[in-house]
Amino acid sequence: MILMAALPNFEEGQYTYRPPRFNGQYYGWCKTRMHDFIMAEDSELLDVICDGTFVPMKTIGKPAVTVTKTRKDYNDVERKAIEKIFRAKKILVCCIGPDEYNRISACQYAKEI
Repeated sequence: MILMAALPNFEEGQYTYRPPRFNGQYYGWCKTRMHDFIMAEDSELLDVICDGTFVPMKTIGKPAVTVTKTRKDYNDVERKAIEKIFRAKKILVCCIGPDEYNRISACQYAKEI
């Protein structure tokens, strides 16, 4: 018995507001579509995915020690940066199926995914 690989969805009129679905095959094709989808959403999201995450820090005490800020201490710019991190992660998680999700479910940041 020969099993046929599932073909990618080449149907006309695919959704433009949902990320392309990766089913474990045709990686190059899906990668290009995902890149274009992310760039169309917000070009800074690709920076978040490729460069890693942003962690707001503050300096306290003498001698000065740098520590992570709590959420209540974030300013508006830091909140926007954190939102981009989670938007990027949401897009990546929404484009994969359950098998791939099990492999990345412990990842905290988009770059890890």
